[in-house]
Amino acid sequence: MLSVRHFSNAFRSLKIHSRAVVVHGTRLSAVSHFRLLHSSSTVRSNEPFVNILADENPPPVQVNSITSGGIQLIDGLIIPSSCIFLEGKVLLWDVPASLWNGWTKDHFEVFEVVVPKPEILLLGTGKSISQPPPFIREYLNQMGIQLDVMDTRNACSTYNLLSEEGRRVAAALLPLTPRPWQKIQTSPR
Repeated sequence: MLSVRHFSNAFRSLKIHSRAVVVHGTRLSAVSHFRLLHSSSTVRSNEPFVNILADENPPPVQVNSITSGGIQLIDGLIIPSSCIFLEGKVLLWDVPASLWNGWTKDHFEVFEVVVPKPEILLLGTGKSISQPPPFIREYLNQMGIQLDVMDTRNACSTYNLLSEEGRRVAAALLPLTPRPWQKIQTSPR
């Protein structure tokens, strides 16, 4: 569990892309592409504000930041390509390089077999919002999954907050800079 002081020190080391930020009277410069994502886990101790919906155990998967290099999790792991956060796990997601070209229901079939199904699927579509073809929304709705489409930064922030609240939420995320997964062929022994 991080204290507000620890959070402030960590925040001071990050540089915000679009504007200067003032933290406890210290002005930070705007140089890098890092952006701190929303999370309430930093104010759970003896502070005046407490997230009463979050429990003492943070969710197993939380996003720390997102850059053009990939999605960085709280534990330091950087995921450079498309992924799905589901049931506290990170799954590699092999999707077509072109957004919505060649996409089928098969790209979302993992949600057919998981029990319990997530209430909400946050679909992060990269740098900007791009609505999926109607058949994807219909397919997920038939399974009882609400689809929320947003850019990947906002999808990661929303995922952090909803997972802390204990909601059954999943995220299907495309990176800011599209990169295909590199498949490695292994030879049988």
